[in-house]
Amino acid sequence: MATPDGRAGRRGSGYRVGERWVLTAAHVVTDEAPVAVRVRFDADRPEEWTAAARVLLAAAEADVALLEITGEVPPGPPPRPPVYGQVPAADVVLRCSAMGFPRFKLRRDRGTAADDASPSQYRDSCHATGTVSVLSNRREGTLELAVTPPAADPDPRRSPWEGMSGAAVWHGPALIGVVSAHHTGDGLGRLAATRADCWHRLLTPDQGELMSRHAGLPGPAALLPPAAPSRAAQTPPSLVALKDDLPLSELHLLVDALTDVPTLRDAASLSLVLDSIRPEIAANSPRVPALRADVYGIVRTCLRYPGALDQLLDAVRMMEGESTAVSRMDREAAELGRRYG
Repeated sequence: MATPDGRAGRRGSGYRVGERWVLTAAHVVTDEAPVAVRVRFDADRPEEWTAAARVLLAAAEADVALLEITGEVPPGPPPRPPVYGQVPAADVVLRCSAMGFPRFKLRRDRGTAADDASPSQYRDSCHATGTVSVLSNRREGTLELAVTPPAADPDPRRSPWEGMSGAAVWHGPALIGVVSAHHTGDGLGRLAATRADCWHRLLTPDQGELMSRHAGLPGPAALLPPAAPSRAAQTPPSLVALKDDLPLSELHLLVDALTDVPTLRDAASLSLVLDSIRPEIAANSPRVPALRADVYGIVRTCLRYPGALDQLLDAVRMMEGESTAVSRMDREAAELGRRYG
């Protein structure tokens, strides 16, 4: 956005839901008094294009906005409106993803010089993947996204997530919300998102009609329900009865199975898994560079806190989905539970 005094204004993310329509967060385009709004697609790539836009709808209570692209649009088939989904009011954790352009993705482009001959900057994309704990943020009425935390911003007054607001949040094929805030008290690994299944209640009839006509938002009854969990996910083996002094000789098959899970072999994904279970585990696990020893230490620490190992396995199932590695993990967990349960 450009502000009345000509400065560059707030940046945000968004999702193109039609030939001339972009979905974003309302506060991105209403917190300041812009004189111009521009949308930018495929930024800093050969196919980049930008165009002027105007705010067609900005619903402050729902924190959702719809922009109309008024400038020239490149030729080609227009994007189809997304499928919108609902989130159950239940004790479940859903996998989610969002792509946007947060502040911590600022990069120095040494191949392009600024006016003062210093390297210019660009903001790269962030494909954030994680989970939504559905019963969090009930008073605010938002979704809480648990994602891999970035480093703190050098400026303590700014969030490294600035610019992520407006990014579409997905669960499987369905758009379930739009990133709306980073509450600093929640830590760097949490984002809030306005819920698509609440928009009908928060929009005026005229706003709802615009969202239906241009963004493809259906009536509440037509929202896609979340995918049903698999049978294995409904009845996972419980290890709550395991004693905390089990030796490695009894745990090694489960540890071997866990080290075979791709989610745990990636340091960022492993951190996200630990961030989604009780905080004592990450704080007290003797972390080491070697993966097998690291996982063994995490498992042993989980055994000191009743139910924590079940939380760890649930987080792995949620992050990894159904796979051969997860099936092996469940088999070894079931065998441990059978022997010591």
